[in-house]
Amino acid sequence: MPIMNPIKKNKFSILFNQDGYLELSDYIKNNNFNKILILTDDNTKENCLDIFISSITYKNDEVSKLIKSRLFYYSVKPGENSKNIDSSIEIWKFLIHNRFKRSDLIINLGGGMITDLGGFVASTFMRGIKFVNVPTTLLGMVDASIGGKTGIDFREIKNIIGVFEFAKIILVDYRFLYTLNKRQKTAGYAEMIKHSLISKKSEFDLITKINDVENIPYELIYQSIIAKVNIIDVDPFEFKIRKNLNYGHTLGHAIESYFLSIGRDLLHGEAVAIGIILESYLSYLKTGFDYEIANKIKSYINTLFEIKKFSDSDISEIIRLLKHDKKNSSDKPMFVLLENMGKPLVNQAVTEKEIEDAFKFYRV
Repeated sequence: MPIMNPIKKNKFSILFNQDGYLELSDYIKNNNFNKILILTDDNTKENCLDIFISSITYKNDEVSKLIKSRLFYYSVKPGENSKNIDSSIEIWKFLIHNRFKRSDLIINLGGGMITDLGGFVASTFMRGIKFVNVPTTLLGMVDASIGGKTGIDFREIKNIIGVFEFAKIILVDYRFLYTLNKRQKTAGYAEMIKHSLISKKSEFDLITKINDVENIPYELIYQSIIAKVNIIDVDPFEFKIRKNLNYGHTLGHAIESYFLSIGRDLLHGEAVAIGIILESYLSYLKTGFDYEIANKIKSYINTLFEIKKFSDSDISEIIRLLKHDKKNSSDKPMFVLLENMGKPLVNQAVTEKEIEDAFKFYRV
């Protein structure tokens, strides 16, 4: 496994593999936390918890004793349905019952759902308790665990309640990728595709050389992490260029929310992949983005992802959900579109007819 240099910024640090565990051990030891909660879902509890515990205590007897005497566990059911106010209330009750204080620590061990939920719970408990993210999915590693966005879904609206609060440490352990099935890896890969499109053409050219998500080079994952970090380091609270990271997400989130509301199975990255195709076509309509490139994006994504069927009524409901998007001006959906590879344009208004035409493009 290649050595990845740690990424250290004022608000957070991203650490990698065994060196990351050693630094996290020092962080725990130096802060002498009285209580530590590890938050998981049932899948990461079964597949990742033992790896994490054995790695954090490896070669450090002092941390091993500290953790074993001060550790608490809480697990939720897997899936987006757990990222809600009810789960938050139950975790808050657990923290209160076990007398957690602001000086204690929460470690979020899981995918994007867990780091979103755990970060939100931590940042609102006693006005803020320190937390660490340990992403166990590809999507979590390159996107969800990084950047300080915490939040939960409410009713049918994704991420509508939340705050900006940065994890003190994000620890990326590539071994967790071996616990994922191909569908989960592919879903995470959608965010890497997005990062490449808002970066530059050469990045997308590298991405399209990958035809099997089981063999993504670690260096490419690292570069995708760097792409996001470079943006949030300049604009942590999404006033300017961080909005670029929403490419593919305006329609992607609406599609995900709609599928969630009707009980259809769809992962976040799968929704984003569809959103990238749709918003590439909208870019062609609104900014003059090259149609052939939009078609190339669609063709590449459709070789990796199952093509979903959308009825006219499905599309109408998805358009209705766009009104709740956080980027809107009044009730008008505002999009991030591409003028060219690596040249996103924010706050782009789009009509319902153009969205309907984008779905026709997706279906052809």
